[in-house]
Amino acid sequence: MEEALKRALGTEVLRPTGHTGGGCISQGQSYDTDRGRVFVKSNSRSEAKRMFLGEMASLETILKTQTVRVPKPIQVIDLPGDNTVLMTEHFEIKSLNRHSALLGSQLADLHLHNQKLGEKLKKEGSTVGKGQGQVEVQFVDQFGFHTVTYCGYFPQVNDWQSDWVSFFTRQRIQPQMDMVEKRSGDREARELWAQLQLKIPSLFCDVEIVPALLHGDLWGGNVAEDDSGPIIFDPASFYGHSEYELAIAGMFGGFSSFFNSAYHSKIPKAAGFEKRLKLYQLFHYMNHWNHFGSGYRECCINIMKNLLK
Repeated sequence: MEEALKRALGTEVLRPTGHTGGGCISQGQSYDTDRGRVFVKSNSRSEAKRMFLGEMASLETILKTQTVRVPKPIQVIDLPGDNTVLMTEHFEIKSLNRHSALLGSQLADLHLHNQKLGEKLKKEGSTVGKGQGQVEVQFVDQFGFHTVTYCGYFPQVNDWQSDWVSFFTRQRIQPQMDMVEKRSGDREARELWAQLQLKIPSLFCDVEIVPALLHGDLWGGNVAEDDSGPIIFDPASFYGHSEYELAIAGMFGGFSSFFNSAYHSKIPKAAGFEKRLKLYQLFHYMNHWNHFGSGYRECCINIMKNLLK
């Protein structure tokens, strides 16, 4: 792989630094090159290129908001042997700690960025767009994204929709339920979901949702810091409800009370927040059920039962 990388990059120097990363989806390694230090993620799955292109688009879009730091993407490269890599800027990172509150504040800024663009346009009487292909981030008046992104190794269809409840139901939960049905034919899950679909709109009464640019997979393993401040990475972005972002953040640890306080000082909790958070966590638990097996089934069943009470 390293010789092919050298040729693709046009670098004489390609020296592993010993900094590694990655998880159950992709593997990562930092290298010193003629252009400086870079981080390279590799994956040999058949859909790896599409996955990395979605991640690259996510990083580029977050970067343009100038709200929270993400690694600058460099390029996606196909290598021999069905291997694809995503090359990004390298950061010397450590676990999020000292800058936890700052991340909460900056994440809120990311979520408010599109709303503020909309307010500016309204003031100026300008037109709106979907932000596709423009040099600068444009106001987005629908829910979705201009390309497919991946949460884990499952693709997320991000077709634009004007209604958030429809987008979330049809393009997030339903595909997960379809996978559960195909793999296990779980009758109880299917029946609970049929009932829950009818109740979901009632969880959004009197809630105004302006599309917010989301990281999309903000669990504790996708945040870090360096001496300059917090960093987020491995995004699966789309424009959605800002509360959606906080669901997985509250599931596996990694975020302190300082993070939550700083975030909610800018975006206060709306009425019904806790129930909607459980609904959004249902997506992530179902995604884990489909990725890692039935150990996550009980969490999904319990959430649906509780939401139906």
